[in-house]
Amino acid sequence: MSRSLPFLLCGVALAALPADAAQLAGRLEGDTYISANGEYRIRLPVLPELGGRIEDTDSVVTFQDDFGTHISIACFELDAVQRWEFETRGRRDYLLYFLTDIVMANFNMRFPGSSVESARYLPDLLEGALIGFSLLPGGSHFEDRSSVVDGALPPVTAKRGTLLFVRHRHVYAVSTELSERATLRRTYQKTVEQENEQLAERLTVLAGRITFTRDKPRTP
Repeated sequence: MSRSLPFLLCGVALAALPADAAQLAGRLEGDTYISANGEYRIRLPVLPELGGRIEDTDSVVTFQDDFGTHISIACFELDAVQRWEFETRGRRDYLLYFLTDIVMANFNMRFPGSSVESARYLPDLLEGALIGFSLLPGGSHFEDRSSVVDGALPPVTAKRGTLLFVRHRHVYAVSTELSERATLRRTYQKTVEQENEQLAERLTVLAGRITFTRDKPRTP
């Protein structure tokens, strides 16, 4: 698995929903997106009525709208090297390694100077999950680009939360931006702890929308 996979930083134009659904690598069934690799499905976190757009590849999907939502879900099968890393490091240390060595490598390619602000391990979520909080200089998807180019406003240091976990020999990276840093600008006054709680809550809710195809149905 290459460390340079651009799975969280797609900057291409997104297709409007649902008219361009035929262009997707995955597919839509009603209000549900089914991944191209068939590993999971998720109820759409954006609405076409609010400018909801979607772009995907064989392993990554990005959802975005005009009102503060930018979500990426990456799902990669663990190759032999990654299985070895997972088995020898253990779940918690493997997820931390994946955050620092792979996710952050992608962020830094696009936004030099990106860093991990902090991370927390949640042993009871998805059999053990890690949330990383990252700072990306100039990395907001909601910044007024014209104002920045004209020098009217300094670039926003975007903050993203990334939820990492392993399921059915696939590693997932679910990422979302704290858009308020860009959309509220000077009136934004959240503390670091408040930001982290907000991102953690949003990612936990998002994880609850995902259904894993290979999970056994629950017995009534």
